Amino acid sequence: MARVAQSRLPQPFDPDAPQFLISTAARLAGMHPQTLRTYDRLGLVIPQRTSGRGRRYTLRDVERLKLVQYLSQEEGINLIGVRRILELRLEVERLQQQTSRLSEEVRVLRRTPTSGRVFTASRSDGVWLRAARTRELLS
Repeated sequence: MARVAQSRLPQPFDPDAPQFLISTAARLAGMHPQTLRTYDRLGLVIPQRTSGRGRRYTLRDVERLKLVQYLSQEEGINLIGVRRILELRLEVERLQQQTSRLSEEVRVLRRTPTSGRVFTASRSDGVWLRAARTRELLS
């Protein structure tokens, strides 16, 4: 009985699934469908396409449409400026993901015990051996 009830529960909604026709996306974003076509042509919000070339918008696309509308109408930023802002936001997201990955690598390295030695070189004296712990290396 529990399985039947679970199967009737709605599935988690994927914000990246292309679900909305242009008319629905326009209504959700509070815009005219022609505005969405213009934004697509300018590369501000690029929906996925069906095999018949119909536009399909995701929930993220609708949120991006609202942001474009806000920046252009409320903040007075021209569409070229809006495009640059959107590009910079993507770059910030990419850098944040990279920082998270690198932070995790550092955490793993700090937990990894080492008993090795570190070689250092000097122009005048040759090579020295010095025992070091991972924490000293990463500090």
